Amino acid sequence: MFSHEPIEWPDKVEALVDRLENESAERSLTREERALMDVYETVAVLEEEDGLHGFWQSDVNHQRVINSFELIGAATLVDPLNASRWCQTRPEDRLDYSETEEEYLSTIEEELFEGMDELLDLVLDFMEEELG
Repeated sequence: MFSHEPIEWPDKVEALVDRLENESAERSLTREERALMDVYETVAVLEEEDGLHGFWQSDVNHQRVINSFELIGAATLVDPLNASRWCQTRPEDRLDYSETEEEYLSTIEEELFEGMDELLDLVLDFMEEELG
């Protein structure tokens, strides 16, 4: 559906995410660790066929996820996430959107995926600065 190339997380990110997933069963993650997990998990949802609609229909804590993107420095992704909040109140199936709604959402998603181009670098910088 989208022309965006999926993010390929480096081994360094994958290893940290795996470690945090295992540790989260034994302890509460710090806010910074939780932010990294939120971003990592949300990217997979956003890259699925339903994009932003799928994100807003999921049962994640949407505001925490948006705050997590902001915490890691991905402000260019926060605006499209907020601009698509109306998807929360829409039908469960994206195919039920009107043509106008679908065009508007597609425009927001283009902005989102343009911002995702810098996400990998932001995550790596965040890991280095905040998670050592």
